[in-house]
Amino acid sequence: MEVKSCKSCGKLFNYLAGPLICESCKDALEKKFQEVKEYVRDHKDVPINRVSEECEVSVKQIKQWIREERLVLVEGSGVCIECEMCGQPLLTGRFCNKCKAKVQDNLRSAYPSRKAPEPTKSQKSNGNRMRYLDF
Repeated sequence: MEVKSCKSCGKLFNYLAGPLICESCKDALEKKFQEVKEYVRDHKDVPINRVSEECEVSVKQIKQWIREERLVLVEGSGVCIECEMCGQPLLTGRFCNKCKAKVQDNLRSAYPSRKAPEPTKSQKSNGNRMRYLDF
């Protein structure tokens, strides 16, 4: 466990993992998230700058919640972000469906598929005896 300084308020806290903010700032940020979520739900066609002003949250923080898929916007919303690969408008996440598929295919091809080991002759011919798998 490390002692770090909170990026938001400057207070020292025990850092375990995640963003470098203390528990009280995390709680305040979560309250702001709920406020933004309700505001976006009630005002579907409002641009992101207005959401930022009305809820007193930075545009950067709102976009981060959208990229984390915590905020999911509705079609026709005034708030949108772009795919990090192709720039297509998104309602949530970092990548559009087409780019997600490309990334998944690249990851699958990077690692060969793992097959179960073939049984040896001694394992096949033991009849009804107990068998042990070698890993």
